[in-house]
Amino acid sequence: MAGYAYVLCAAALWGLIGPLSKLSFAAGMDTVEVAFWRAAVAWVFFAGQAVKNRETRIAPRDLPAVIGFGVAGIAGLFGAYVVAVEAGGAALASVLLYTAPAWVALMSWLFLKESMGGYKVAAVMATIAGVAGVSLGPGFSGQAAFSARAIGFGLLSGVTYALYYIFGKYYLGRYRTPTLFLYALPVGAFAMLPFVHFTRPTLAGAVPCLALAVLSTYGAYSLYYAGLKRLEATRAAVVATLEPVIAAVLAYAMFGERFGTLGYLGAGLIIGSVLLTVWDGARERLRAPLPTAGQTGAAG
Repeated sequence: MAGYAYVLCAAALWGLIGPLSKLSFAAGMDTVEVAFWRAAVAWVFFAGQAVKNRETRIAPRDLPAVIGFGVAGIAGLFGAYVVAVEAGGAALASVLLYTAPAWVALMSWLFLKESMGGYKVAAVMATIAGVAGVSLGPGFSGQAAFSARAIGFGLLSGVTYALYYIFGKYYLGRYRTPTLFLYALPVGAFAMLPFVHFTRPTLAGAVPCLALAVLSTYGAYSLYYAGLKRLEATRAAVVATLEPVIAAVLAYAMFGERFGTLGYLGAGLIIGSVLLTVWDGARERLRAPLPTAGQTGAAG
């Protein structure tokens, strides 16, 4: 039960990203400024943990990939997500973020040469239909539709979030999370600098921004990986899909954000495609042949 509790708490903290960002915007902070401080402050905590555990070394051959991840996975995700929140609301941004599994399936097929079975194709098609639903349906408060900016940056956040899966497949087995973020977070923060307009700090803006860095970034990732130690990755991924649900509930309670009927159907299709992708991955692992004794020894 502890593993489920850790992952559920992580999903709840990730669900706070949109609402906390909107509170900082309301206090006058610039959109990308919020993403910059999220990366910069979270880095202090990850760096402190990496130094304390003496896990600060990365092989020189891996540095280009980690730097690239900092630009695309940190600056790209953090920046695109806050712009999507500002343009279309916390609920919409969170739902579009969870198009990531569809992008993972496509990237794995294109770059990792993984098979594209019927369930993966169905999940991608459901995601496309879901995005169409939330895009073409009426927006919040009866507005005609969500803007192209909100949809575009929401989808971009999903694409950059997908890079976490691809990057993690190669590097999370070699390094601990604090070690990778020790290098990737400052690269991401530096990459965002040209787009940041710094504003005069206020308590109303700084408090939610600090919570975003400490709780929804450092705390959420730490809890999620603690949960992964106690749960199968598949079960953890399913529990984590509660994030957009939590974000939508908070967005409704705090800001009155709500989809139209078509939007809710689209959101359901996107979340359903995530669950289908996770289930298909579990099914394939169960059908995979068990390693022989010799293979088991080599893997160790």
